[in-house]
Amino acid sequence: MSTSAAPAPTSAPPPAPAPAPASPRADGRRKLDWRLRFAFLSLVWGFSFLFIKVGTEGYAPFQVTFGRLLFGTLVVAVFLVVKRERLPRAPRTWAHLTVAALLLNAAPFSLFAYSELTIPSTLAGICNATSPLWGMALSLVALSEDRPTRRRVAGLGLGFLGVLTVLGAWQGFSGLDARGTGMALLASLCYPIGWIYVRRTLAGSGHSNLALTGAQLLVATVELAVVTPLFTSLPRHFPVVPLLAVVVLGAVGTGLAFLVQYDIVAEVGPTTAQMVTYFTPVIATAAGVAVLGESLSWTTPIGAVIVLAGAALTQSKPRGQG
Repeated sequence: MSTSAAPAPTSAPPPAPAPAPASPRADGRRKLDWRLRFAFLSLVWGFSFLFIKVGTEGYAPFQVTFGRLLFGTLVVAVFLVVKRERLPRAPRTWAHLTVAALLLNAAPFSLFAYSELTIPSTLAGICNATSPLWGMALSLVALSEDRPTRRRVAGLGLGFLGVLTVLGAWQGFSGLDARGTGMALLASLCYPIGWIYVRRTLAGSGHSNLALTGAQLLVATVELAVVTPLFTSLPRHFPVVPLLAVVVLGAVGTGLAFLVQYDIVAEVGPTTAQMVTYFTPVIATAAGVAVLGESLSWTTPIGAVIVLAGAALTQSKPRGQG
C-alpha cells in the first residue's frame, strides 16, 4: 500500500555507490535480510486495510487518517533526527510538497477509510492493487518517455477485466456498494497522479527522499489537523482496540513501512521493491477473511489474480530491453 514519497520506478533515487565485494557468507546474510524486510513490508501493508477497518469501528474516518499520519510522521521524524537530515527550506518546494501530501497521503488515506465503512477490507485491498494500472494509463498520456506498446495495452485491458470480475459486472454489480467501491478506486488513482506530479516538480530538488517524505508526511498531518475538526467532533470515548489499530497503522504501517521500503529500494532497486504491490492484496484478502470473518465469493480471488497479472504485464519489458 503506497504510503508516502518513497522512491518509485517513475522517480527513483540516484544509484548508491557500489559496495565493496563481500564474502559469499556476508552476501547471503544481506540477501536474506532484504527478503525478510520485503516479507515484513508485504505483511504490514496487507494488514493495513484490516487496521483501517478496525479503526473506523471506533473513530470517524478523518480521525483514523489523522492518527495514522500523526504517528507515521513521529516515527519518520525520529529517523530524521538520528540521521541529521534537514527538511527543505525553499517555499516553492513546500508548495509542491503540499500538493504531493494531498495526492499521496491525505486524500487516498481518507478515501480508503471512508470506503471501508461500507465495503470489506478485502475489496479495498484489491482496489489498491489497481494503482499500477491507473499509473500506466496516465503515464502513457502525461509522460512522453512512456510509449504505448502492445504489451502495456494488453496489460491494461487484462487488469481492468480483472476489476470487472472482482466487481461481478455480469451480475449487475449485485450487492456491491458503489459509493464505497468508487472511493477505494479513486484512492488508488490518487497515487499515480501524485507520483506524476512529484516527478514533474520535485525531481532533482537536491533533497534526500527521506527528507522529502518527512516533510510531506508533516504537511499531510497538518492538512488533516485542519480538516478533521470541520467534519468530526472530539470522541467522547476512546475505544482501546480501534485506538491501537490506528497507532499500529500509523507507526508501523506508515512510518516504519516507509523506512523499510526506503532501505529496500536503496539495496535492490525500485523495480524489485515495487513487487510488494502484488503481495499486498493477497495478504489483505487473507487477513480480512481469517481475522474479520469477511465473506469471499469466487469472483474476488479470481478477479484479483487477473488484476495482478495485468499490472505485472504493464510493468514488464520485452526480452533484450533493459
